[in-house]
Amino acid sequence: MNVNGQPYRTIWTDPDHPGRVRIIDQRWLPHRFVIEDIGSVEEMAEAIAGMHVRGAGLIGAAAGYGMYLAALGAASATNPEECLQQAARRLKATRPTAVNLAWAVDRQLQAMEPASDAEERIRLARETAAAIADEDAAFCRRIGEHGLELIREISRARNGQPVNILTHCNAGWLAFVDHGSATAPIYAAHDAGLPVHVWVDETRPRNQGAQLTAWELGQHGVPHTVIADNAGGHLMQHGRVDLVITGTDRTTAAGDVANKIGTYLKALAARDNDVPFYVALPSSSFDWSLQDGISGIPIEERDPEEVRLVQGLLDGRIESVLVTPPESPAANFAFGVTPARLVTALITERGICRADRQAIAGMFPDHVTEG
Repeated sequence: MNVNGQPYRTIWTDPDHPGRVRIIDQRWLPHRFVIEDIGSVEEMAEAIAGMHVRGAGLIGAAAGYGMYLAALGAASATNPEECLQQAARRLKATRPTAVNLAWAVDRQLQAMEPASDAEERIRLARETAAAIADEDAAFCRRIGEHGLELIREISRARNGQPVNILTHCNAGWLAFVDHGSATAPIYAAHDAGLPVHVWVDETRPRNQGAQLTAWELGQHGVPHTVIADNAGGHLMQHGRVDLVITGTDRTTAAGDVANKIGTYLKALAARDNDVPFYVALPSSSFDWSLQDGISGIPIEERDPEEVRLVQGLLDGRIESVLVTPPESPAANFAFGVTPARLVTALITERGICRADRQAIAGMFPDHVTEG
């Protein structure tokens, strides 16, 4: 995607310094565009935990590049295998809900296993990290192609009037390597000349909608309006939302969806108002071992200060401001689970399917095992 007219991905290797990975540091958006250099596993782990990078697909790609950095570090270690295992444990511990992270780490460990020496291990890790990133971008592009047809159908029914789409959090290109999941159909529709308008809810507590989704939609020229989190139900009641598209950090083999806290409430409002509720995801966001998301998906609890403080631009400086009474405690549940019964369908790189065990297994027979 483009930033001020220049194409970027969210993560890439520095062509002049093969031991350095570059990321867009999302903590400073939308007010500053900052590129951060990552040179070690520990720096990558801190970047993931601290949300310099975030979003299911990007976390997976970052973990893949983290293991590449681990391979570079293991070249001088007395016990390279233990060095890699330590790196894998460190990366997996950073964000527990997004399944892409562990998937990418395990894929790297498997890819490096046949290596006979450090040089081959590094080469395999570098190639695998690049493959994870490239696949993420390609899968998101295909999600856009499939989702475009849903928007096109609604546009026909509306006789060419703008299609109003509600999003939650940021499942855009900033959350992946490129294109995004929930935003991929939006970008595809906009680029195809279909009139669209996006309701961007702010998504407290970290405001990824107001800060990130609004910024990237603006960079791409997509009409949008930022709204308070709780305005979505009101808009649906008054016929001002044609469909909801969200992302997911982990989806079970039976279609339960873990996504940013508040997604469940959007799904309930959509069901009550007969608004289709779609979830867009690449196959790397499925947890094929899980059936029941409510009891089985680990829910990350983050620093309560993210609830108590709000960040913004003040007199040209990015500042954090206390919004609660100083003595009031806060809880910060980062994710919630939306049951499959509330999901109209899943938009994947292979096509669109119902959010149930049978339909998912039919779409991904190579991933689903009996038992």
